[in-house]
Amino acid sequence: MPLCCAGCAGVFTLQCGMGLLHLSGLMNCITLLSDFGLSDASVAAVRGVLLQYLPNVPVIDISHMVAPFHLHQAAYILAASYRHFPPGSVHVIFYDLFSEKQPRMLLCRKDDHYFLAPDNGVLALALGSEYTEVWNCLDLEKEHTFSDWLHTAAKVVVRLQEQSVLDFEPCALRKVPARWLPLVEHAYVECHVIHIDRFENVVVNFTRQQFEEMRQGRKFRVQFMRNEEIDTISNHYSDVREGEKLCRFNGTGYLEIAINRGKAASLFGMRLHQDQHLIYNTIKIFFE
Repeated sequence: MPLCCAGCAGVFTLQCGMGLLHLSGLMNCITLLSDFGLSDASVAAVRGVLLQYLPNVPVIDISHMVAPFHLHQAAYILAASYRHFPPGSVHVIFYDLFSEKQPRMLLCRKDDHYFLAPDNGVLALALGSEYTEVWNCLDLEKEHTFSDWLHTAAKVVVRLQEQSVLDFEPCALRKVPARWLPLVEHAYVECHVIHIDRFENVVVNFTRQQFEEMRQGRKFRVQFMRNEEIDTISNHYSDVREGEKLCRFNGTGYLEIAINRGKAASLFGMRLHQDQHLIYNTIKIFFE
């Protein structure tokens, strides 16, 4: 069922198979997140096309340094950043665009934010099940190119900006591949590295909520490398002496392994998780 404009400059209604939704205001900005890097013209091409279609809308770069094929890092950076933008923002994610033989482009809405991304699991991992609607914007055939994807994305954003009729079909997000989720057992959980920041703090795919649900008042120890363990959750880096290791939950709610004024990733030999990496990149949390 098509999505229809109510014809009001400030408030408009989307009509779909899930009911009527009243949305207010024009978009505030467009954000970009990609795995393009900065060594070629891909980012410039994206910004150039958006400038042609939407010359008066600010375009803000979140990051273009997502590790190739690293789904959880892309999802983590998106989850950590989008909520700081004003409602009405449109977040365009160009990550692993052609991972599927017949890729499709999705438009998703959550908390008055819009997300335009390939259907490769990045939105499901970043947003969980707490989204409002999802629509299929485009099914790409084999002969489609990056340029086709880019111009289609720009046209979708224009239609959101103009509050025009949107005739996209409702759909569902692709499920997150199991290999990107923590392995949860009764007495322990296995996590892996999903992000390493500029200070070489190591972020793993386990949240405060998951931690508390499993802990239930029990003692715990975070084990990594061969003999490294931490059994306390710190609030700040300065809770331990300079040069000592610590665990904390960062501003996005994910568990982080760090060293006060040091480089945890280098010291402990940790890297972003990939299937071919050695076992020492696995972090285990035992509950006793």
